[in-house]
Order: sequence, then structure tokens, then C-alpha cells
Amino acid sequence: MADCVFCKIISGEYTSSKVYEDETILVFMDTQPVNKGHLLIVPKKHIELAAELDDETSSKMMILASRFNNALRRTDVELEGINYFLADGASAGQEVPHTHLHLIPRFKGDGFGFVFPEGYRVNLPEREELDSIAEKIKNFI
Repeated sequence: MADCVFCKIISGEYTSSKVYEDETILVFMDTQPVNKGHLLIVPKKHIELAAELDDETSSKMMILASRFNNALRRTDVELEGINYFLADGASAGQEVPHTHLHLIPRFKGDGFGFVFPEGYRVNLPEREELDSIAEKIKNFI
């Protein structure tokens, strides 16, 4: 896609601090990191939504995430944990319309986190509602 920032990074039109590259995946440093060591794992093929990824690419992204999780923990980057974050669609927080998985080093007091809606952990659904939604999802696997 001509106006996709990640496609421009993949093509070399824009520079990046590459950490890994093969025929299907590019891993590079986020230029707007939440914390130092923030990585992006991006399929080279322009695919907007994670739901559209083929199983092989999706699996490879997670395998690489695990490897880079281990690598980050062996560096001197400050971290006590690592978030894996993938926003699938604009309403989920996806800012670049090209699938990408964030690996974000985390530590207490880093100022990053999720804001949960009012009533979270208070207004819990009934088991029947959970079962009903589970059945709907199962029908499309």
C-alpha cells in the first residue's frame, strides 16, 4: 500500500532500526516507544487486520515475539515484564492500518497501562450469557 508507513519501512523508503528480517517478517524499534526496547513485529505483506493473517504468518509472529521477549530480558533494558499488544482495527486502538505486534518492556511506575471502563470487575455477566457468546464464536471456527 503506497501510503502505509510500515510498507515504506519494509521497502527501505523510510529508515528503521532493524532487529530481525526474513522473507515474511520485519522486527524493528518503535520510533515512539512506550519504554526503551519497544519493538514492532510486522509482516512484510500489507495486511491491515490480524484477523486476515494466514496461520503461518501469525504463528511466526508469536514465535518471534517469544524469542525477542527472551532477548530483551537478557539485555540491560529496564523491565520487570513485557506486554504483547496487537490492536486489530481502529476501534481497538490500531493507529497504523498494517498488522503489527508490539513488545513493550514494562516496569512499575512507567506510566503506561490500560484504562478499564466503569463497572469493570463489578458488573459481571451471567454464565448463560458467556455460554451463549462462546457458542456463537465456536460456530465460526
